[in-house]
Amino acid sequence: MSVLTRDEAQTRAQLLDVHRYTIDLDLTRGEETFDSRTVIHFTAHTAGDTFVELKPATLRTVTLDGQPLDPETLVDNRLPLTGLTAGDHELHIDADMRYSRTGEGMHRFTDPTDGETYVYTQLFLEDVQRVFAAFDQPDLKAVFALTVTAPEDWTVLGNAIAEHQGAGRWTLAPTPLISTYLVAVAAGPWHSVRTQHAGLPFGLHCRRSLAPYLNTDADEILDITRACFDRYHEKFEEPYPFDSYDQAFVPEFNAGAMENPGLVTFRDEFIYRSAVTDTERQTRAMVIAHEMAHMWFGDLVTLQWWDDIWLNESFAEYMGYQTLTEATRFTDTWTDFAVARKGWGYDADQRPSTHPVAPDPDAVPDTASAMLNFDGISYAKGASALRQLVAWLGEKDFLAGINTHFARHKFANATLADFIDNLASATDRDVHAWAGQWLRTTGVDTLTPAVAQADGMWHVTVDQQGSRPHRIAIGAYDQDPIDGRSLVLRERFEVDVPQDESVTVRPGRRPALVVLNDGDLTYAKIRLDEQSEEPALRNLSAVPDPLTRAVLWNALRDMVRDGELEPVAYLETARAHLPEETDLAIVQGVLTFAHTQITDRYLPPSERPTALATLTAICRDLLRRTEDGNGAGLRLTAVRHCIDAATQPDGIQDWLHSGSVPGGPELDPELRWRILRRLAVLGATDEAAIAAELDRDPSATGQEGAARCRAALPTPEAKAAAWTRMFEDDTLSNYLFSATAQGFWQPEQTALVRDYVPRYYRDAKALADRRGPAIAEAAGRYAFPHFAVDADSLRLGEDFLRDAEMIPSLRRKLADQLDDLRRAIAVRGN
Repeated sequence: MSVLTRDEAQTRAQLLDVHRYTIDLDLTRGEETFDSRTVIHFTAHTAGDTFVELKPATLRTVTLDGQPLDPETLVDNRLPLTGLTAGDHELHIDADMRYSRTGEGMHRFTDPTDGETYVYTQLFLEDVQRVFAAFDQPDLKAVFALTVTAPEDWTVLGNAIAEHQGAGRWTLAPTPLISTYLVAVAAGPWHSVRTQHAGLPFGLHCRRSLAPYLNTDADEILDITRACFDRYHEKFEEPYPFDSYDQAFVPEFNAGAMENPGLVTFRDEFIYRSAVTDTERQTRAMVIAHEMAHMWFGDLVTLQWWDDIWLNESFAEYMGYQTLTEATRFTDTWTDFAVARKGWGYDADQRPSTHPVAPDPDAVPDTASAMLNFDGISYAKGASALRQLVAWLGEKDFLAGINTHFARHKFANATLADFIDNLASATDRDVHAWAGQWLRTTGVDTLTPAVAQADGMWHVTVDQQGSRPHRIAIGAYDQDPIDGRSLVLRERFEVDVPQDESVTVRPGRRPALVVLNDGDLTYAKIRLDEQSEEPALRNLSAVPDPLTRAVLWNALRDMVRDGELEPVAYLETARAHLPEETDLAIVQGVLTFAHTQITDRYLPPSERPTALATLTAICRDLLRRTEDGNGAGLRLTAVRHCIDAATQPDGIQDWLHSGSVPGGPELDPELRWRILRRLAVLGATDEAAIAAELDRDPSATGQEGAARCRAALPTPEAKAAAWTRMFEDDTLSNYLFSATAQGFWQPEQTALVRDYVPRYYRDAKALADRRGPAIAEAAGRYAFPHFAVDADSLRLGEDFLRDAEMIPSLRRKLADQLDDLRRAIAVRGN
């Protein structure tokens, strides 16, 4: 499939104005294809040639201004429109389009629970052409009027209010001007919960088989939605720009969610079938807030070209966390951001594939390269940069600049230059210089304090590796004179880095602990001075503020990754402090890093059993702490990690047979499948038990659980069958592919799967070539041999990356995975 270049988009935008699409979709044509009829009204400013994008199964007819065009001229998803005259034109295209099984274009899913079928669109970034013909670029906005024919018992949802005309025919109200990639349709026998708010219809929608679970959480989801909607109207002067607000939880969705105007689509794992922690509920709430922010920044005002995708995602990420803190019961969201998101940005920013938050336009020459920038830099680093900007600029001036941006560019497109100019109009500060230093540079600064004491004063100097300006808080902590273990905040003061004065002088004796970036307002790796390191490791759980503890845990994490702290020391610190930790996000984040990185990759295999025993001991302490019924989220987290760290089957097998953990909780489907997967890894279950569990839970989630378990069985036959399903069976859906890959590689089975390591590279390349970017991403993320941590595996991957031609999404994923492997080998060698 041809990719659109920036130059081609600029040329087409200079030639055309696109006014209106009239689209007629027929979803009753069978299981493989649907009909798509499109009429495009557009104007050519001058005479010239251009093209329209379309990727049909069959292109039946094309007419331009009443004259037929030859369908055979369609090549590589481009239909040429030659000899256009200046003036108005009308293009008619009638085509047969394929449903997708990969989450791209029009995805089709049949629910194994009840046999019901659902379809939905995911058109970002360039998959509009899989559904209807379009001039597919973000700066050719138009009005979209859709009509959809569906089975009579289906409901059709879209960007605007839908009316059922009878006989399965639905008409959606015309949209305001929006970009092609934001058009959305979702159709099926949805279970819906509807209400009104601020004079607009609001709706929640999910598969019928998930109806009881949506009903349980509907009030919570709607309360979050209303609270965020109202808070955004307090922040933004432009009112919500669309006629309705639907949120559809759809199956096998590749992303977390998609900001389609008026119809946000979410992965339906956010409809919880099993118990979850409050931090996971907070994550769902944050995604709701994030996507709603896009209604203004992304949908009302849209990027001109994909080099500015960070503007969409960074803004929504920042606003999602901040608005949730201000408007809902989730008031500690920035702690979760520090633990769960910032590491994503730090890691991405230290790889060879790093890029500026706002890359140079020439660095994003086409749509394929744009897709590579959906990473921790565009989300986590960008949001951190905006949080730092607000700390430096002040929220009042920041919002004034944002509202100017909306007013100037509503229902149109804007660039980074427009955004910075609009911010600059609201302040005397040099925003352009700030943007150059923060948005156009790569890498992570490192800040280290140098602390001294003299003449009844203490002095702190911040050593900076890097060049960005930072506005940070420094926290000074003393030992509690009563219990001797707790740390109490003496003072927190702000400094600018680089410092105006070479030394900051404070009265009194030197604190026991000095914490840079206390409050986590900037984006930088933090180090401790020599005297602070021991109190931090000894008293970490006694630091009073969870966000400060998150900053310290991130510092330890970065020190391990950089070879400055032994992995075992991190585990010992977790052993000492997690049993006393009160913040659930910290417990979850530290346990996850301790298991998936330290235990599974950074420690040599000979030390892994001891590390697993340490993790089990932490979890058992948490279980004892929560025996009184308090801390359900902590207990659930401990149970999950206790299962994952089990080295013998007996204990967790008893849980499975009894249907509960002693003292609770009872085993829900998620915990049952988790136990069964661990038993499969340990060789303590078989196909008959997996099939029996699938009979018990035949849902889509059950199908994925069974796929993980089957791939995890420690037999040559099971591994061969799983490999065939992944790399030879092209009917496997995106979710079932990922589930199979998640089960295949296990640290306990490295000898069994050693011969698959060299096969992986050539088979992943062939798969990506056949099935495209979404499956290539999954193959690079989940099917990579993570636990082959040795020089031979690294050399094999590096040779393949150097010599083989492959699609960009796979190349980028492999480059990142190999850099992580290189780091793991280095940590082991320290």
